[in-house]
Amino acid sequence: MLIVVVGGVLGACSSSSSGGGAEDGKSLTFMFSGQPQEQTAYKAVVKKFEEANPGVKVKVVVTAPDQYDTKLQAAIAGNSLPDVFFYNPGNLKAYVNSGVLKDITDLVENAEGVDLSKVWESGINKYRYDGENMGQGALYGVPKDLGPFAFGYNKTMFEEAGIPLPDPDKPYTMEEFVEITKQLTKDTDGDGKLDQWGTGLNVNWSLQPFVWSNGADWLDETNTKVTVDDPKFIEALQYFADLQNVHGVTPSIAEAQTLDTYQRWMQGQIGFFPVGPWDMPAYNDLKFEYDLAPWPVGETGETKAWIGSLGIGVSEKTKNAELAAELALYLSADEEGQQALVDQQVQLPNNTDVAEAWAADTSIKPANKVEFLQIIGEHGRDLPTNFTYTGEWYDEFFKNIQPVIDGDKTAEEYVKEAQPKMQKLLDKAIEQEKQSQK
Repeated sequence: MLIVVVGGVLGACSSSSSGGGAEDGKSLTFMFSGQPQEQTAYKAVVKKFEEANPGVKVKVVVTAPDQYDTKLQAAIAGNSLPDVFFYNPGNLKAYVNSGVLKDITDLVENAEGVDLSKVWESGINKYRYDGENMGQGALYGVPKDLGPFAFGYNKTMFEEAGIPLPDPDKPYTMEEFVEITKQLTKDTDGDGKLDQWGTGLNVNWSLQPFVWSNGADWLDETNTKVTVDDPKFIEALQYFADLQNVHGVTPSIAEAQTLDTYQRWMQGQIGFFPVGPWDMPAYNDLKFEYDLAPWPVGETGETKAWIGSLGIGVSEKTKNAELAAELALYLSADEEGQQALVDQQVQLPNNTDVAEAWAADTSIKPANKVEFLQIIGEHGRDLPTNFTYTGEWYDEFFKNIQPVIDGDKTAEEYVKEAQPKMQKLLDKAIEQEKQSQK
């Protein structure tokens, strides 16, 4: 799975759904995205749905993840929205207010054979909206998945260095993390050049746990004020940049250009690296053992991580709402459907019974898959864009952050420049939301 932060709002789409292919009451169109193995898995599950519903035919429209949002927007604008489709929860408000998504509360909650209480409550709530607040009210979709972004480590590297393995129940403090990564950063062949590094984190996807654990956030409690100029936020951002510029435990700019940190992780050169459930198939072929540990903790002493997700929505204009909702629910929550996806190892199960069995299965790497479940149940958080009408304000934060990461600008200097720009874009989003509700 690839999580994409979508900044824009769809324009002029209040009457853009056409109901896809459901013309005879027995046909549906389903549009989704995924990497090759994920595409194969979902096509197989759709086949199972057709077998369980004789006479039903589902036309599958599939795209690569980096093309999906553009094609979905084009479908909406062109009056050709499929009956069932994946969408980003950050777009929930805009899609509801624009008449794109159907309220499927009754169709889902009254469905036979599926117990929604067995689906992660936090996953279901991502797709609830009462017209003002996310997380409550009517259901405008069900989770395709939950993607807890865990913290992985190279177990083989630890063992070869004679360093005790990370405690799965006791996270490192930020200070301890620096010391461990220094021990892992080495010139292993004695040629005067580093061959392995303690870590190699991408700021777009790895800064959040450090900020949250330090007691800061991108927004205030009302989700109307950008708070990146909070001293605790600044401290976390500077800490993140210092991993490279002060402590030297990540590949340098030049080294990262030669071979990016993901590739270095895959080759066994990185000690700590993020791991999502969607990474697991690719990581089966690693030449080293890896496992999961909690993210390091800041001032709060509490580990934090973000949880991504995609939703499965039903078009407001579908001609067969009941069947469309059945397909969405089958893909999201049916035990048979979930087990088929688990067998392909493309995502963490939505069904909690299936998920617990999956986590306990020692034949599936990594060993500490319980960390994924703990992120969902205990210390996971939504990305900030899930609470605002658009994500442009959030995207703005990362547009010009590279000088901080490179050590050419301090975190404090940067956030003082970025905050007003971000606030202006957030104010615009708030106004757009107000206008859409009229």
